[in-house]
Amino acid sequence: MTVAEKFAGTWTFADSENFDAYLKQIGVGLIMRGIAKNLKPTLTFSMNGNKWKIVSESRFKKHVWEFELDEEFDETTPDGRQVKSKFFLEGDVLVQLENAIKASDKSTRFERYIDEQGQLVIVCDSEGVVAKRIYKRAE
Repeated sequence: MTVAEKFAGTWTFADSENFDAYLKQIGVGLIMRGIAKNLKPTLTFSMNGNKWKIVSESRFKKHVWEFELDEEFDETTPDGRQVKSKFFLEGDVLVQLENAIKASDKSTRFERYIDEQGQLVIVCDSEGVVAKRIYKRAE
């Protein structure tokens, strides 16, 4: 099974660790952090060759990433920051580097992988403040 095939499909939110601290680190305000902590987004991954699409949907917001692996692109993050993003594979891990454009903004490294239990794990790291989001494959 290819890495893309492992990710393909729909995933439902299951758990979160240290997400509020991560959101605070990247500059998300108190009210928006409160909303974000309570959202239970669904993620859908689809691929066509080197082109990937990830859709994150919740009752509050929909965010779509469409990208080719190893190609940098301009992104407006779900919290409204302008960044340069790049997705690439490191083994079985889908890495996203979100590089801040403004000096006042923070950069983030995301690592998405499928763990031993078949869960999708997303590790968010901004300057050492690390959060983890866990998703289960939708039935």
